[in-house]
Amino acid sequence: MSPAFLNFIEIVLNGLMAGIMYSLVALGFVLIFKASGIFNFAQGVMALFAALTLVGLQTGQVPFSHLINAIFGTELHHWGSGLHTVLAILFTMALMILLAWVIERVVLKHLVNQEPIILFMATIGLAYFLEGFGDLMWGSDVKVLDVGLPSGGSLWWEDVTRTWVTEGSEYWGMYIDRLDVAATSVAVILVVGLSAFSQYTATGRALRAVADDHQAAMSVGISLRTIWVIVWSIAGFVALVAGIMWGSKSGVQFSLSLIALKALPVLILGGFTSIPGAIVGGLIIGVGEKLAEAYVGPLVGGAIENWFAYMLALAFLLVRPQGLFGDRIIERI
Repeated sequence: MSPAFLNFIEIVLNGLMAGIMYSLVALGFVLIFKASGIFNFAQGVMALFAALTLVGLQTGQVPFSHLINAIFGTELHHWGSGLHTVLAILFTMALMILLAWVIERVVLKHLVNQEPIILFMATIGLAYFLEGFGDLMWGSDVKVLDVGLPSGGSLWWEDVTRTWVTEGSEYWGMYIDRLDVAATSVAVILVVGLSAFSQYTATGRALRAVADDHQAAMSVGISLRTIWVIVWSIAGFVALVAGIMWGSKSGVQFSLSLIALKALPVLILGGFTSIPGAIVGGLIIGVGEKLAEAYVGPLVGGAIENWFAYMLALAFLLVRPQGLFGDRIIERI
């Protein structure tokens, strides 16, 4: 094979890996929208908050240390060497479940049967609150997250692909990030598990019933408040996974919350109510922006990767606004 064709394959593979990372964030949006009809603008901040908490527990950082030191004049920073990674992940997951319970008690129970725009505005307020609370709790400095996932290029894959080139051509092999491979494996497991949970369990069917009609679901004995705690807990778990992957890749910093914006085109392409659609949409966005940057970017001055996804989503809205896997909306007049 020619080096040009091998470079094309490398771009596609890396685009698929990047798309999986986008899909991990989009999954949280889909879960909450599918079960409650709420577009959760705070999903990206939830991933940030989970990552901040995980790093804080790993490093033994004292929560609210800056506030405590300012009030009492102390010099508290760390309570010890920190927790083992597995324990830190379990405690972080417990905190995300507690957060889901607090959100239901403080916010959601007061907004039953309200208009979707009111629920959306509530999640915007929740996003800014969590961002400020995370800053106050763990500080705003950039943190390194290490949970033992492999990182860096795969030397084995470079050696293998180096032999694929046509004899006499110069080629150094394909670069594939091992962290992206790990993220792909995790995403596949999540999609299979969440799809099975949604389709084949009583709780999953109850989640869908609540999304269709709050009053009808309550009339047949489904506890709306319990369902919302469950779905926000699951979304918190997905946020934790996304926070681990993105935090391991680019560090834990407050710009991590902006990954939610990259999930929007993924949702538009895949559909707001489809778990597999979140994955397919992410793959399309990932591959599309990498190919556009490589082949179209030089013609327009570069940086096309920053806005390509949104242009593709805008064009897609004109053709199929419900997404590839979304339910077609039919209204009787």
